[in-house]
Amino acid sequence: MSTRRPRPKIVTLTDAAAARVREIVSKGDKPYLRVGVVNGGCAGMEYRLDYAEAPQQFDELVEDKGVNILVANDAVLFLLGSEIDYETTRLASRFVFKNPNQTDACGCGESVTIEPAKAE
Repeated sequence: MSTRRPRPKIVTLTDAAAARVREIVSKGDKPYLRVGVVNGGCAGMEYRLDYAEAPQQFDELVEDKGVNILVANDAVLFLLGSEIDYETTRLASRFVFKNPNQTDACGCGESVTIEPAKAE
């Protein structure tokens, strides 16, 4: 009988992103942050972050660096293998996605083109 290999995490968080998720969830009234993608913008898709009271049916729970985030079911193939970072510049603070499935982005960086991950 063969053993199943461990299932890879859909997304991982940098230390900065985990710290920011921990901070905003502790100050909010909802215990989760849900990550997803939506159609929109000039490049076709946008990353989306929302507060969530509880997992929705088929959400994936990702535990990384001591925090839990939810990944919307319809975003899994678009986000597979991504790293979420949190950066602060002189003008803005924001979550940044390093996504191997992203093939293009608009000039302002608000929308992206993402291809679903392919099976190996």
